Amino acid sequence: MKIQPVMAEAMNEKFDITLNINGRDYPIRVEARKTLVDAIRDDCGQTGTHIGCEHGICGTCTIIVDDEAVRSCLMFAVQAAGKKIRTVEGLANGDELSVLQRAFIENHGLQCGYCTPGFLMLATNVLEKDPHIADEDLIDVLSSNLCRCTGYQNIIKAVRAARDHMRDG
Repeated sequence: MKIQPVMAEAMNEKFDITLNINGRDYPIRVEARKTLVDAIRDDCGQTGTHIGCEHGICGTCTIIVDDEAVRSCLMFAVQAAGKKIRTVEGLANGDELSVLQRAFIENHGLQCGYCTPGFLMLATNVLEKDPHIADEDLIDVLSSNLCRCTGYQNIIKAVRAARDHMRDG
């Protein structure tokens, strides 16, 4: 089967879009088929969001788009134009780490660190929506991301500590 030249041209057509990442606008030019994770990393230089399975299974690329945790490998960059994107680079306030980031350090919630940005973004979204989330529900949510190093216990411990700190003031 031969692809018609017009169809091939359309697949390679580039679009000018602006991604708003952590409050900063990034005007970029991308093909319609470029994933959001690739655009964030390659075109915007924000490399904290990691690429794992590229199938939406591992959660390594989790970010927050318009207040919803999403797998950025499953979203096209053009779909994110005009939306508010938050990545792990936006969690700290200058040099001051977020409560969750500090909890990950204090509770040894990371080992190799590859999955950590995805867990931080998923947990941030969950705790912002429900700082009173029950342990069972928290464990269920966190089980949607994969970690191959820690066995999850310290990740759960860290998110619980952040939850309790946020809840208690």
